[in-house]
Amino acid sequence: MNLRSRLSVRQKAVAVAGASALVAAGLVTIPASVAQAAPGCSVTYSTNQWQGGFSANITIRNVGDAINGWTLRFSFADANQRVTQGWSANWTQSGTQVTATNVSWNGNLATGASTGIGFNGSWNGSNPAPTSFSVNGTACNGTTPTDPPTGNPTNPPTGNPTSNPAARVDNPYAGASGYVNPEWKAKAESVSGGNRISNTPTGVWLDRIAAIEGTPDSSSNGPMGLRDHLDEALAQGAGYIQVVIYNLPGRDCAALASNGELKADELPKYKTEYIDPIAAIMADSKYSSLRIITIIEIDSLPNLVTNVAPRETATAQCDTMKANGNYVKGVGYALAKLGAVPNVYNYIDAGHHGWIGWDDNFRASAQIFAEAARAEGSTQANVHGFIANTANYSATLEPYLNVTEQNRLSKWIDYNRYVDEQRFAQALRTELVSQGFSSGIGMLIDTSRNGWGGSDRPTGPVTSGTVDEQVDGSRIDQRIHLGNWCNQSGAGLGERPRAAPASGIDAYVWIKPPGESDGSSTEIENDEGKGFDRMCDPTYTGNPRNQNNMSGALSGAPISGAWFPAQLTELMQNAYPAL
Repeated sequence: MNLRSRLSVRQKAVAVAGASALVAAGLVTIPASVAQAAPGCSVTYSTNQWQGGFSANITIRNVGDAINGWTLRFSFADANQRVTQGWSANWTQSGTQVTATNVSWNGNLATGASTGIGFNGSWNGSNPAPTSFSVNGTACNGTTPTDPPTGNPTNPPTGNPTSNPAARVDNPYAGASGYVNPEWKAKAESVSGGNRISNTPTGVWLDRIAAIEGTPDSSSNGPMGLRDHLDEALAQGAGYIQVVIYNLPGRDCAALASNGELKADELPKYKTEYIDPIAAIMADSKYSSLRIITIIEIDSLPNLVTNVAPRETATAQCDTMKANGNYVKGVGYALAKLGAVPNVYNYIDAGHHGWIGWDDNFRASAQIFAEAARAEGSTQANVHGFIANTANYSATLEPYLNVTEQNRLSKWIDYNRYVDEQRFAQALRTELVSQGFSSGIGMLIDTSRNGWGGSDRPTGPVTSGTVDEQVDGSRIDQRIHLGNWCNQSGAGLGERPRAAPASGIDAYVWIKPPGESDGSSTEIENDEGKGFDRMCDPTYTGNPRNQNNMSGALSGAPISGAWFPAQLTELMQNAYPAL
Protein backbone atom coordinates (compact mmCIF):
# COMPACT_ATOMS: atom_id res chain seq x y z
CA MET A 1 0.00 0.00 0.00
CA ASN A 2 1.26 3.48 -0.85
CA LEU A 3 1.97 5.22 2.45
CA ARG A 4 0.44 8.38 1.03
CA SER A 5 -2.97 6.85 1.60
CA ARG A 6 -2.35 7.20 5.31
CA LEU A 7 -3.32 10.87 5.05
CA SER A 8 -6.93 10.44 6.05
CA VAL A 9 -9.87 11.84 4.15
CA ARG A 10 -10.70 13.88 7.22
CA GLN A 11 -7.22 15.44 7.35
CA LYS A 12 -7.33 16.27 3.66
CA ALA A 13 -10.73 17.90 4.13
CA VAL A 14 -9.33 20.02 6.95
CA ALA A 15 -6.39 21.13 4.82
CA VAL A 16 -8.70 22.12 1.97
CA ALA A 17 -11.03 23.94 4.32
CA GLY A 18 -8.17 25.88 5.87
CA ALA A 19 -6.86 26.94 2.48
CA SER A 20 -10.32 27.97 1.27
CA ALA A 21 -10.82 30.06 4.37
CA LEU A 22 -7.51 31.85 3.84
CA VAL A 23 -8.27 32.55 0.20
CA ALA A 24 -11.70 33.82 1.14
CA ALA A 25 -10.21 36.08 3.79
CA GLY A 26 -7.69 37.61 1.42
CA LEU A 27 -5.05 40.17 2.34
CA VAL A 28 -5.80 43.74 3.35
CA THR A 29 -3.35 46.60 3.81
CA ILE A 30 -2.72 47.79 7.34
CA PRO A 31 -4.09 51.33 7.47
CA ALA A 32 -1.67 54.13 8.30
CA SER A 33 -3.44 54.73 11.60
CA VAL A 34 -2.52 51.21 12.68
CA ALA A 35 1.10 51.06 11.52
CA GLN A 36 2.75 54.45 11.28
CA ALA A 37 5.66 53.45 9.02
CA ALA A 38 8.94 54.82 7.86
CA PRO A 39 9.84 54.04 4.23
CA GLY A 40 12.28 51.29 5.17
CA CYS A 41 10.38 48.00 5.26
CA SER A 42 7.21 46.19 4.30
CA VAL A 43 5.90 43.04 5.98
CA THR A 44 3.33 40.53 4.78
CA TYR A 45 1.84 38.15 7.36
CA SER A 46 -0.44 35.24 6.44
CA THR A 47 -1.69 32.29 8.44
CA ASN A 48 -3.36 28.93 8.21
CA GLN A 49 -5.25 28.09 11.40
CA TRP A 50 -6.82 25.08 13.07
CA GLN A 51 -8.24 24.62 16.56
CA GLY A 52 -5.43 25.44 18.99
CA GLY A 53 -2.69 25.81 16.38
CA PHE A 54 -1.59 27.75 13.32
CA SER A 55 1.23 28.29 10.84
CA ALA A 56 2.36 31.80 9.95
CA ASN A 57 4.36 32.89 6.91
CA ILE A 58 6.05 36.29 6.89
CA THR A 59 7.69 38.10 4.00
CA ILE A 60 10.05 40.94 4.89
CA ARG A 61 10.74 43.39 2.06
CA ASN A 62 13.40 46.06 2.29
CA VAL A 63 12.19 49.29 0.70
CA GLY A 64 14.95 51.44 2.15
CA ASP A 65 18.71 51.37 1.93
CA ALA A 66 20.50 48.02 1.79
CA ILE A 67 20.83 46.34 5.17
CA ASN A 68 23.32 43.85 6.53
CA GLY A 69 21.54 41.95 9.29
CA TRP A 70 17.96 42.44 10.43
CA THR A 71 15.79 42.03 13.51
CA LEU A 72 12.02 41.74 13.11
CA ARG A 73 9.76 42.50 16.09
CA PHE A 74 6.01 42.29 16.57
CA SER A 75 3.60 41.59 19.40
CA PHE A 76 0.69 39.20 19.71
CA ALA A 77 -2.59 40.66 20.89
CA ASP A 78 -3.41 37.66 23.08
CA ALA A 79 -1.18 36.38 25.87
CA ASN A 80 -2.06 32.79 24.90
CA GLN A 81 -0.52 33.07 21.43
CA ARG A 82 2.86 31.33 21.38
CA VAL A 83 5.59 30.57 18.84
CA THR A 84 6.33 26.85 19.11
CA GLN A 85 8.71 26.28 16.20
CA GLY A 86 10.21 28.61 13.61
CA TRP A 87 12.24 28.48 10.41
CA SER A 88 14.59 30.67 8.37
CA ALA A 89 15.22 32.93 11.41
CA ASN A 90 16.27 32.78 15.06
CA TRP A 91 13.02 33.03 17.03
CA THR A 92 12.47 34.16 20.63
CA GLN A 93 9.39 35.26 22.56
CA SER A 94 9.09 37.26 25.77
CA GLY A 95 5.54 37.74 26.96
CA THR A 96 3.60 38.76 23.87
CA GLN A 97 6.61 40.24 22.06
CA VAL A 98 8.20 38.09 19.34
CA THR A 99 11.68 38.67 17.93
CA ALA A 100 13.19 37.08 14.83
CA THR A 101 16.76 37.69 13.69
CA ASN A 102 18.34 36.67 10.41
CA VAL A 103 20.27 33.46 9.88
CA SER A 104 23.56 33.30 7.98
CA TRP A 105 22.15 33.21 4.47
CA ASN A 106 19.33 35.78 4.55
CA GLY A 107 20.78 38.71 6.51
CA ASN A 108 21.75 40.88 3.53
CA LEU A 109 18.77 42.57 1.90
CA ALA A 110 19.38 44.96 -0.97
CA THR A 111 16.86 47.68 -1.74
CA GLY A 112 13.75 45.94 -3.03
CA ALA A 113 14.91 42.50 -1.86
CA SER A 114 12.75 40.27 0.30
CA THR A 115 13.06 37.12 2.38
CA GLY A 116 10.49 34.67 3.68
CA ILE A 117 10.38 33.31 7.23
CA GLY A 118 7.73 31.59 9.30
CA PHE A 119 6.71 29.69 12.38
CA ASN A 120 4.21 27.28 13.86
CA GLY A 121 2.25 28.54 16.84
CA SER A 122 -0.40 27.72 19.39
CA TRP A 123 -3.40 29.73 20.62
CA ASN A 124 -6.28 29.49 23.07
CA GLY A 125 -9.33 31.71 22.90
CA SER A 126 -8.57 33.84 19.87
CA ASN A 127 -5.78 34.18 17.32
CA PRO A 128 -5.73 37.73 15.90
CA ALA A 129 -2.93 38.77 13.55
CA PRO A 130 -0.31 41.25 14.77
CA THR A 131 -1.11 44.80 13.73
CA SER A 132 2.38 46.29 13.54
CA PHE A 133 5.90 45.19 12.72
CA SER A 134 9.35 46.75 12.90
CA VAL A 135 12.67 45.88 11.31
CA ASN A 136 15.83 47.17 13.00
CA GLY A 137 13.65 49.53 15.00
CA THR A 138 11.88 51.04 11.99
CA ALA A 139 8.10 50.63 11.83
CA CYS A 140 6.94 48.97 8.62
CA ASN A 141 4.09 49.49 6.22
CA GLY A 142 2.74 46.09 5.31
CA THR A 143 -0.14 43.73 4.77
CA THR A 144 -1.82 41.23 6.99
CA PRO A 145 -4.76 38.87 6.50
CA THR A 146 -8.05 39.42 8.18
CA ASP A 147 -8.34 37.25 11.25
CA PRO A 148 -8.72 33.61 10.22
CA PRO A 149 -12.07 32.12 11.12
CA THR A 150 -12.44 30.28 14.39
CA GLY A 151 -14.28 27.04 14.84
CA ASN A 152 -12.12 25.12 12.40
CA PRO A 153 -12.02 21.31 12.82
CA THR A 154 -10.07 20.07 15.78
CA ASN A 155 -7.52 18.02 13.81
CA PRO A 156 -4.68 20.15 12.38
CA PRO A 157 -3.81 19.63 8.71
CA THR A 158 -0.61 17.76 7.92
CA GLY A 159 1.24 20.60 6.23
CA ASN A 160 0.26 24.07 5.15
CA PRO A 161 -2.18 23.97 2.23
CA THR A 162 -1.42 25.87 -0.93
CA SER A 163 -3.78 28.35 -2.56
CA ASN A 164 -6.09 25.72 -4.03
CA PRO A 165 -5.12 22.16 -3.20
CA ALA A 166 -8.60 20.85 -4.00
CA ALA A 167 -7.57 20.41 -7.64
CA ARG A 168 -4.64 18.17 -6.72
CA VAL A 169 -4.79 14.41 -6.43
CA ASP A 170 -2.87 12.27 -3.97
CA ASN A 171 -0.63 10.67 -6.61
CA PRO A 172 -0.48 12.54 -9.93
CA TYR A 173 0.78 9.42 -11.72
CA ALA A 174 -2.07 7.16 -10.65
CA GLY A 175 -4.60 6.43 -13.36
CA ALA A 176 -3.02 8.87 -15.82
CA SER A 177 -1.09 8.47 -19.06
CA GLY A 178 2.19 10.35 -19.45
CA TYR A 179 3.29 12.80 -22.10
CA VAL A 180 5.63 11.43 -24.76
CA ASN A 181 8.08 14.09 -25.90
CA PRO A 182 8.00 13.91 -29.72
CA GLU A 183 11.53 15.31 -29.97
CA TRP A 184 12.97 12.52 -27.83
CA LYS A 185 10.72 9.96 -29.53
CA ALA A 186 12.16 10.86 -32.94
CA LYS A 187 15.74 10.62 -31.66
CA ALA A 188 15.09 7.29 -29.97
CA GLU A 189 13.57 5.88 -33.16
CA SER A 190 16.65 6.99 -35.11
CA VAL A 191 18.63 4.32 -33.21
CA SER A 192 18.14 0.67 -34.17
CA GLY A 193 15.58 -0.88 -31.82
CA GLY A 194 14.66 2.48 -30.30
CA ASN A 195 11.04 2.08 -31.32
CA ARG A 196 10.70 -0.42 -28.45
CA ILE A 197 10.96 2.42 -25.91
CA SER A 198 10.09 5.56 -27.89
CA ASN A 199 6.57 5.85 -26.48
CA THR A 200 7.82 6.07 -22.89
CA PRO A 201 7.12 9.32 -20.98
CA THR A 202 10.34 11.23 -20.22
CA GLY A 203 11.17 14.57 -18.63
CA VAL A 204 11.15 17.85 -20.54
CA TRP A 205 14.29 19.71 -19.45
CA LEU A 206 14.25 23.49 -19.17
CA ASP A 207 17.96 23.92 -18.51
CA ARG A 208 18.28 27.53 -19.62
CA ILE A 209 16.11 30.57 -20.22
CA ALA A 210 16.01 30.07 -24.00
CA ALA A 211 14.51 26.59 -23.56
CA ILE A 212 11.27 28.18 -22.31
CA GLU A 213 10.53 29.40 -25.83
CA GLY A 214 12.47 26.66 -27.64
CA THR A 215 15.99 26.57 -29.08
CA PRO A 216 16.06 25.32 -32.69
CA ASP A 217 19.84 25.74 -33.00
CA SER A 218 20.75 24.06 -29.71
CA SER A 219 22.54 20.72 -29.50
CA SER A 220 20.71 19.81 -26.28
CA ASN A 221 17.27 21.50 -26.42
CA GLY A 222 14.92 21.25 -29.39
CA PRO A 223 12.75 23.82 -31.15
CA MET A 224 9.75 23.07 -28.94
CA GLY A 225 9.28 25.44 -26.02
CA LEU A 226 7.32 24.85 -22.82
CA ARG A 227 4.01 25.99 -24.30
CA ASP A 228 4.59 23.76 -27.34
CA HIS A 229 5.08 20.76 -25.06
CA LEU A 230 1.99 21.56 -23.01
CA ASP A 231 -0.09 21.98 -26.16
CA GLU A 232 1.21 18.67 -27.49
CA ALA A 233 0.41 16.99 -24.17
CA LEU A 234 -3.19 18.15 -24.52
CA ALA A 235 -3.28 16.94 -28.11
CA GLN A 236 -2.02 13.51 -27.00
CA GLY A 237 -4.69 13.33 -24.31
CA ALA A 238 -1.96 12.89 -21.70
CA GLY A 239 -2.89 13.05 -18.04
CA TYR A 240 0.48 14.36 -16.86
CA ILE A 241 3.67 15.99 -18.13
CA GLN A 242 7.05 16.04 -16.36
CA VAL A 243 9.06 19.27 -16.50
CA VAL A 244 12.58 19.62 -15.09
CA ILE A 245 13.31 23.03 -13.54
CA TYR A 246 17.09 23.27 -13.80
CA ASN A 247 18.76 26.66 -14.01
CA LEU A 248 19.79 27.83 -10.54
CA PRO A 249 22.46 30.51 -10.23
CA GLY A 250 25.83 28.78 -9.94
CA ARG A 251 24.15 25.52 -10.95
CA ASP A 252 25.67 22.16 -10.00
CA CYS A 253 28.55 23.68 -8.06
CA ALA A 254 30.50 20.40 -7.76
CA ALA A 255 30.44 19.40 -11.46
CA LEU A 256 31.56 21.31 -14.52
CA ALA A 257 29.72 19.35 -17.22
CA SER A 258 26.32 20.62 -16.10
CA ASN A 259 27.21 24.17 -15.08
CA GLY A 260 24.55 26.59 -16.22
CA GLU A 261 24.19 30.02 -17.76
CA LEU A 262 23.51 31.99 -14.56
CA LYS A 263 26.32 33.22 -12.36
CA ALA A 264 26.32 32.66 -8.62
CA ASP A 265 24.84 36.10 -7.86
CA GLU A 266 22.15 36.17 -10.57
CA LEU A 267 19.20 35.18 -8.38
CA PRO A 268 17.08 38.16 -9.55
CA LYS A 269 17.51 37.03 -13.16
CA TYR A 270 16.59 33.47 -12.19
CA LYS A 271 13.37 34.77 -10.66
CA THR A 272 12.22 37.24 -13.29
CA GLU A 273 13.54 35.72 -16.51
CA TYR A 274 13.26 32.02 -15.73
CA ILE A 275 10.80 31.05 -12.98
CA ASP A 276 8.26 33.83 -13.53
CA PRO A 277 7.74 33.09 -17.25
CA ILE A 278 7.49 29.35 -16.57
CA ALA A 279 4.91 29.92 -13.84
CA ALA A 280 2.91 32.24 -16.10
CA ILE A 281 2.73 29.65 -18.87
CA MET A 282 1.80 26.82 -16.50
CA ALA A 283 -0.94 28.98 -14.98
CA ASP A 284 -2.71 29.37 -18.33
CA SER A 285 -6.24 28.04 -17.77
CA LYS A 286 -6.11 25.99 -20.97
CA TYR A 287 -3.71 23.61 -19.15
CA SER A 288 -5.75 23.32 -15.95
CA SER A 289 -6.79 19.72 -16.70
CA LEU A 290 -3.17 18.61 -17.12
CA ARG A 291 -1.16 17.42 -14.13
CA ILE A 292 2.13 19.31 -14.44
CA ILE A 293 4.83 17.51 -12.47
CA THR A 294 7.88 19.67 -11.82
CA ILE A 295 11.27 18.26 -10.84
CA ILE A 296 12.90 21.05 -8.86
CA GLU A 297 16.60 21.78 -9.35
CA ILE A 298 18.60 18.58 -9.45
CA ASP A 299 22.16 18.44 -8.09
CA SER A 300 21.77 21.54 -5.96
CA LEU A 301 20.76 21.42 -2.30
CA PRO A 302 22.75 18.30 -1.23
CA ASN A 303 25.91 20.07 -2.39
CA LEU A 304 25.42 22.50 0.50
CA VAL A 305 26.01 19.56 2.85
CA THR A 306 28.57 17.40 1.12
CA ASN A 307 30.73 19.71 -0.99
CA VAL A 308 31.44 22.68 1.28
CA ALA A 309 34.21 23.44 3.74
CA PRO A 310 35.59 21.83 5.84
CA ARG A 311 34.86 18.67 3.81
CA GLU A 312 37.71 17.29 1.72
CA THR A 313 35.27 17.30 -1.21
CA ALA A 314 34.56 21.04 -0.88
CA THR A 315 34.66 23.25 -3.96
CA ALA A 316 34.99 27.03 -4.02
CA GLN A 317 31.75 27.34 -6.02
CA CYS A 318 29.77 25.28 -3.50
CA ASP A 319 31.21 27.37 -0.66
CA THR A 320 30.02 30.46 -2.51
CA MET A 321 26.52 29.07 -3.00
CA LYS A 322 26.22 28.17 0.66
CA ALA A 323 27.44 31.60 1.72
CA ASN A 324 25.12 33.59 -0.55
CA GLY A 325 22.09 31.36 0.05
CA ASN A 326 21.00 31.46 -3.57
CA TYR A 327 20.36 27.73 -3.85
CA VAL A 328 18.03 27.86 -0.86
CA LYS A 329 16.40 31.09 -1.99
CA GLY A 330 16.08 29.97 -5.60
CA VAL A 331 14.44 26.67 -4.72
CA GLY A 332 12.11 28.41 -2.26
CA TYR A 333 11.09 30.95 -4.87
CA ALA A 334 10.46 28.27 -7.49
CA LEU A 335 8.34 26.25 -5.04
CA ALA A 336 6.28 29.31 -4.08
CA LYS A 337 5.63 30.48 -7.65
CA LEU A 338 4.95 27.08 -9.16
CA GLY A 339 3.10 25.82 -6.09
CA ALA A 340 0.60 28.63 -6.52
CA VAL A 341 -0.62 26.94 -9.74
CA PRO A 342 -3.29 24.44 -8.60
CA ASN A 343 -2.41 21.68 -11.08
CA VAL A 344 1.38 21.80 -10.51
CA TYR A 345 3.02 19.09 -8.39
CA ASN A 346 6.48 20.03 -7.08
CA TYR A 347 9.02 17.27 -6.41
CA ILE A 348 12.40 18.40 -5.03
CA ASP A 349 15.50 16.55 -6.15
CA ALA A 350 16.95 14.60 -3.21
CA GLY A 351 20.19 13.26 -4.68
CA HIS A 352 20.69 9.52 -4.29
CA HIS A 353 21.86 7.00 -1.72
CA GLY A 354 25.45 7.15 -2.95
CA TRP A 355 25.47 10.86 -2.21
CA ILE A 356 23.53 11.46 1.00
CA GLY A 357 23.02 7.94 2.38
CA TRP A 358 25.74 8.33 5.00
CA ASP A 359 24.86 9.32 8.56
CA ASP A 360 26.58 12.70 8.38
CA ASN A 361 24.73 13.63 5.16
CA PHE A 362 21.28 12.11 5.58
CA ARG A 363 19.55 14.27 8.20
CA ALA A 364 21.54 17.36 7.30
CA SER A 365 20.24 17.13 3.73
CA ALA A 366 16.65 16.72 4.91
CA GLN A 367 17.09 19.84 7.03
CA ILE A 368 18.39 21.80 4.03
CA PHE A 369 15.38 20.63 2.00
CA ALA A 370 13.05 21.88 4.74
CA GLU A 371 14.88 25.20 4.94
CA ALA A 372 14.56 25.72 1.20
CA ALA A 373 10.89 24.76 1.23
CA ARG A 374 10.27 27.60 3.69
CA ALA A 375 12.40 30.22 1.93
CA GLU A 376 11.27 33.18 -0.14
CA GLY A 377 7.66 33.03 1.01
CA SER A 378 7.20 29.32 0.31
CA THR A 379 5.89 26.74 2.75
CA GLN A 380 6.47 23.02 2.98
CA ALA A 381 2.96 22.51 1.63
CA ASN A 382 4.28 23.56 -1.79
CA VAL A 383 6.22 20.28 -1.89
CA HIS A 384 4.25 17.28 -3.15
CA GLY A 385 7.23 14.98 -2.85
CA PHE A 386 10.86 14.25 -3.64
CA ILE A 387 12.76 12.41 -6.34
CA ALA A 388 15.81 10.18 -5.91
CA ASN A 389 18.41 9.14 -8.47
CA THR A 390 17.61 11.80 -11.07
CA ALA A 391 19.91 11.23 -14.05
CA ASN A 392 21.94 8.77 -11.96
CA TYR A 393 22.70 5.07 -12.11
CA SER A 394 22.08 3.66 -8.62
CA ALA A 395 20.06 0.43 -8.63
CA THR A 396 16.40 0.66 -7.70
CA LEU A 397 16.73 -2.50 -5.60
CA GLU A 398 19.74 -4.68 -4.92
CA PRO A 399 18.07 -8.13 -4.85
CA TYR A 400 21.06 -9.98 -3.42
CA LEU A 401 22.56 -7.39 -1.10
CA ASN A 402 21.47 -5.88 2.20
CA VAL A 403 23.51 -3.64 4.50
CA THR A 404 24.87 -5.41 7.57
CA GLU A 405 27.28 -4.27 10.23
CA GLN A 406 29.88 -6.53 8.66
CA ASN A 407 29.57 -5.51 5.02
CA ARG A 408 29.35 -1.81 5.87
CA LEU A 409 33.14 -2.10 6.12
CA SER A 410 33.45 -3.03 2.45
CA LYS A 411 34.91 -0.59 -0.05
CA TRP A 412 31.66 -0.44 -2.02
CA ILE A 413 29.29 0.27 0.86
CA ASP A 414 31.90 2.24 2.84
CA TYR A 415 29.72 2.71 5.97
CA ASN A 416 26.68 3.84 3.96
CA ARG A 417 23.30 2.85 5.42
CA TYR A 418 21.84 1.97 2.02
CA VAL A 419 22.74 0.04 -1.11
CA ASP A 420 19.84 0.98 -3.37
CA GLU A 421 17.42 3.78 -4.12
CA GLN A 422 14.10 2.33 -3.01
CA ARG A 423 15.10 1.59 0.55
CA PHE A 424 16.95 4.91 0.67
CA ALA A 425 13.91 6.82 -0.64
CA GLN A 426 11.55 5.16 1.82
CA ALA A 427 13.83 5.96 4.75
CA LEU A 428 14.38 9.53 3.56
CA ARG A 429 10.63 10.00 3.30
CA THR A 430 10.29 9.14 7.00
CA GLU A 431 13.05 11.61 7.88
CA LEU A 432 11.45 14.35 5.76
CA VAL A 433 8.14 13.94 7.56
CA SER A 434 10.01 14.37 10.84
CA GLN A 435 11.39 17.64 9.44
CA GLY A 436 7.89 19.06 9.01
CA PHE A 437 6.83 17.88 5.57
CA SER A 438 3.34 16.46 5.21
CA SER A 439 2.87 12.78 5.94
CA GLY A 440 1.28 12.66 2.49
CA ILE A 441 4.47 13.33 0.54
CA GLY A 442 5.46 10.74 -2.04
CA MET A 443 8.78 9.72 -3.56
CA LEU A 444 9.83 9.21 -7.16
CA ILE A 445 12.78 7.14 -8.40
CA ASP A 446 14.40 7.82 -11.77
CA THR A 447 14.88 4.36 -13.24
CA SER A 448 15.82 5.43 -16.76
CA ARG A 449 19.41 4.13 -16.64
CA ASN A 450 19.80 1.93 -13.55
CA GLY A 451 18.78 -1.50 -14.84
CA TRP A 452 22.27 -3.06 -14.93
CA GLY A 453 21.29 -6.09 -16.99
CA GLY A 454 23.43 -7.94 -19.48
CA SER A 455 25.83 -10.82 -18.99
CA ASP A 456 27.58 -9.28 -15.97
CA ARG A 457 24.43 -9.14 -13.85
CA PRO A 458 24.67 -11.53 -10.87
CA THR A 459 22.01 -14.20 -10.48
CA GLY A 460 22.34 -14.69 -6.73
CA PRO A 461 24.32 -13.65 -3.66
CA VAL A 462 28.00 -14.49 -3.18
CA THR A 463 28.49 -15.84 0.34
CA SER A 464 32.16 -16.85 0.37
CA GLY A 465 35.43 -14.99 0.18
CA THR A 466 36.36 -11.63 1.69
CA VAL A 467 33.71 -9.04 2.54
CA ASP A 468 34.66 -7.07 -0.57
CA GLU A 469 34.42 -10.18 -2.73
CA GLN A 470 30.99 -11.01 -1.35
CA VAL A 471 29.67 -7.48 -1.85
CA ASP A 472 31.17 -7.00 -5.30
CA GLY A 473 29.95 -10.39 -6.44
CA SER A 474 26.42 -9.80 -5.18
CA ARG A 475 25.72 -6.22 -6.32
CA ILE A 476 23.96 -5.57 -9.61
CA ASP A 477 25.28 -1.98 -9.80
CA GLN A 478 28.51 -2.56 -11.72
CA ARG A 479 30.03 0.92 -11.46
CA ILE A 480 33.62 1.20 -10.32
CA HIS A 481 32.55 3.57 -7.52
CA LEU A 482 29.26 5.02 -6.23
CA GLY A 483 30.58 8.51 -6.94
CA ASN A 484 30.78 7.87 -10.69
CA TRP A 485 27.93 9.70 -12.42
CA CYS A 486 28.85 10.47 -16.03
CA ASN A 487 27.82 8.26 -18.99
CA GLN A 488 28.51 5.05 -17.11
CA SER A 489 29.78 2.11 -19.12
CA GLY A 490 27.73 -1.07 -18.74
CA ALA A 491 24.52 0.62 -17.58
CA GLY A 492 21.10 -0.42 -18.86
CA LEU A 493 17.55 0.83 -18.98
CA GLY A 494 15.78 0.24 -15.68
CA GLU A 495 12.20 -0.39 -14.62
CA ARG A 496 9.65 1.10 -16.99
CA PRO A 497 7.66 4.01 -15.57
CA ARG A 498 4.68 2.97 -13.44
CA ALA A 499 2.66 4.39 -10.60
CA ALA A 500 2.71 3.28 -6.96
CA PRO A 501 5.24 0.44 -7.31
CA ALA A 502 6.04 0.25 -3.58
CA SER A 503 5.11 1.69 -0.21
CA GLY A 504 5.70 5.44 -0.12
CA ILE A 505 6.79 5.56 -3.78
CA ASP A 506 4.53 7.55 -6.10
CA ALA A 507 6.17 6.23 -9.26
CA TYR A 508 9.17 4.90 -11.09
CA VAL A 509 9.90 7.53 -13.74
CA TRP A 510 12.24 8.26 -16.63
CA ILE A 511 13.20 11.85 -15.97
CA LYS A 512 16.57 11.67 -17.70
CA PRO A 513 15.77 10.77 -21.33
CA PRO A 514 17.91 7.73 -22.21
CA GLY A 515 20.44 8.62 -24.85
CA GLU A 516 21.03 12.18 -23.70
CA SER A 517 24.60 12.71 -22.56
CA ASP A 518 25.72 13.59 -19.02
CA GLY A 519 28.73 15.53 -20.30
CA SER A 520 31.42 15.50 -22.97
CA SER A 521 34.31 13.04 -22.93
CA THR A 522 36.65 15.81 -24.07
CA GLU A 523 36.40 19.58 -23.94
CA ILE A 524 33.87 20.91 -26.47
CA GLU A 525 33.24 24.61 -26.99
CA ASN A 526 29.57 25.56 -26.67
CA ASP A 527 27.36 28.58 -26.02
CA GLU A 528 25.28 26.91 -23.28
CA GLY A 529 27.67 27.48 -20.38
CA LYS A 530 28.46 23.76 -20.08
CA GLY A 531 32.03 22.99 -19.07
CA PHE A 532 34.25 19.94 -19.33
CA ASP A 533 34.33 17.71 -16.26
CA ARG A 534 37.09 15.13 -16.07
CA MET A 535 34.57 12.70 -14.53
CA CYS A 536 33.24 12.34 -18.09
CA ASP A 537 36.70 11.51 -19.43
CA PRO A 538 37.18 7.71 -19.59
CA THR A 539 40.92 8.14 -18.94
CA TYR A 540 40.44 10.12 -15.72
CA THR A 541 41.77 8.52 -12.55
CA GLY A 542 39.44 10.29 -10.16
CA ASN A 543 39.27 12.71 -7.26
CA PRO A 544 38.27 12.63 -3.56
CA ARG A 545 34.56 12.42 -4.44
CA ASN A 546 35.08 9.01 -6.06
CA GLN A 547 38.07 8.09 -3.88
CA ASN A 548 40.44 8.45 -6.82
CA ASN A 549 38.95 5.65 -8.91
CA MET A 550 38.61 5.58 -12.67
CA SER A 551 35.60 7.50 -13.95
CA GLY A 552 33.94 4.55 -15.74
CA ALA A 553 32.64 6.93 -18.42
CA LEU A 554 31.96 6.04 -22.04
CA SER A 555 34.10 7.61 -24.75
CA GLY A 556 32.82 9.80 -27.56
CA ALA A 557 30.18 11.64 -25.55
CA PRO A 558 28.88 15.11 -26.54
CA ILE A 559 28.02 17.93 -24.08
CA SER A 560 25.39 17.31 -21.44
CA GLY A 561 21.88 17.01 -22.83
CA ALA A 562 23.07 16.41 -26.39
CA TRP A 563 22.14 13.22 -28.23
CA PHE A 564 24.46 10.26 -27.64
CA PRO A 565 23.13 7.35 -29.75
CA ALA A 566 25.92 4.93 -28.77
CA GLN A 567 24.85 5.26 -25.15
CA LEU A 568 21.22 4.49 -25.99
CA THR A 569 22.33 1.38 -27.89
CA GLU A 570 24.20 0.13 -24.83
CA LEU A 571 21.36 1.04 -22.47
CA MET A 572 18.97 -1.06 -24.55
CA GLN A 573 21.41 -3.97 -24.70
CA ASN A 574 21.78 -3.98 -20.91
CA ALA A 575 18.14 -3.22 -20.07
CA TYR A 576 16.67 -4.93 -17.03
CA PRO A 577 13.95 -5.99 -17.28
CA ALA A 578 15.12 -6.89 -20.78
CA LEU A 579 13.34 -5.34 -23.75
